[in-house]
Amino acid sequence: MEPSQRTQNQSIWRDTAALALLLTASLKIMANATISPALPALEASFSAEAGAAYLVRFLVSAPSLTVVLVAPLAGLAVDRFGRGWLLMAGVALFALSGSAGAYLPDLNTIMASRLLLGGALAFTMTAQVALVGDLFEGERRSAFMGGQVVAINFSGFLFIGGAGLVADLSPRLPFLIYALPILLLPLLWPVVRQEQNRRKMLPDLGQPVDGSSSDQRAAESKRWRLPALSTGALSMVTVMLFFLMPSQLPFYLEYAGYNSATGTALGLGALTLSGAFTALRFQKIRNRLGLARTFAAGFLIMGFGFATLAVQASWAFILPGCALIGIGYALVQPSLFLLALDIAPAARRGTVSGMVTTSLFLGQIVSPFVLTPLLQAQGFSAVYVTVGGVFGVLALGALAVQSWARKQDIPSTNGPMKSAVRLAKS
Repeated sequence: MEPSQRTQNQSIWRDTAALALLLTASLKIMANATISPALPALEASFSAEAGAAYLVRFLVSAPSLTVVLVAPLAGLAVDRFGRGWLLMAGVALFALSGSAGAYLPDLNTIMASRLLLGGALAFTMTAQVALVGDLFEGERRSAFMGGQVVAINFSGFLFIGGAGLVADLSPRLPFLIYALPILLLPLLWPVVRQEQNRRKMLPDLGQPVDGSSSDQRAAESKRWRLPALSTGALSMVTVMLFFLMPSQLPFYLEYAGYNSATGTALGLGALTLSGAFTALRFQKIRNRLGLARTFAAGFLIMGFGFATLAVQASWAFILPGCALIGIGYALVQPSLFLLALDIAPAARRGTVSGMVTTSLFLGQIVSPFVLTPLLQAQGFSAVYVTVGGVFGVLALGALAVQSWARKQDIPSTNGPMKSAVRLAKS
């Protein structure tokens, strides 16, 4: 058996490059949610500073602002200069800027470090997703995306759980968790070498090799934009609503009379663990249901989760609601990345990854601005019910898209539009 064939048949859990990229994916959840259990204590410790209540809440989503600004440029840079080196630089900067909150003197400087953290995350995520598209194909790519959610959720459980424990000692201690990714750099070196070897063997990576005319190739190269923008819009709305959990759950628990640090760790722990166990079965679920019905199932389960939270502010409903949201998101998130990678031409994977990354974090940014006024005006229960209804509509929309796609003829040429229709029909 040839080495490349052995690599394709090898489990992602036994592939060094895959494991390194899976661990790198965990930085996404670390960037925002890790400090969630410390928010009320941070607000109390900086209560003398002007606007402390607003600034502390924005610390969670502040990295998302820089990601939105930097990710499109990062995508272009990743396509132009390669993925591996920019991935390693992003991870190193992530560790340095993220841990700075443990010792910086005031909220303004901590906010600056959080914005720098977002820039590092933009390069890390964009390069990581593009590398996944380069190094994995077909069922192996689907398996990786499910494994990525497993890695994100289990690591999120550890990060958030650890932050909840140390936040009771000091609200600054959770920032030290951000230094851990520095340990990933030696593991990522083989990924850099693998990418370099692949580019040497395939110097025209991403260029069409099907013999189509230059006019056909030019037309096909433009067809990825609308599907990519649509995927980005769906990603933004999904994350905007999902981000109610890390950004508002501490305050919901405090409103209900629970210890917010410990309670947030329990609630988000239930979410991440349920999502992780679901993601272990993602490949089989996606193969059995198809992509459109996997989207629909994920949205519907998330909707039931938010509806459960709305019933009553007690642990009998909080924990099951969090778990359902985690299960649904574990189906939706990898489906979004699979759709994006299949839409993207190989030479544009960095650009499309940057677009989707921008959309994901734009959803985090707009979430508090859109939903906090609604929470203040209507209360948690009413907003949770509304969000559950929106996810129900999205589930129906996914099924409607599948029904529409089944009636369409797939073009005879290859290209991103054909991929989008084929995925919708599945």
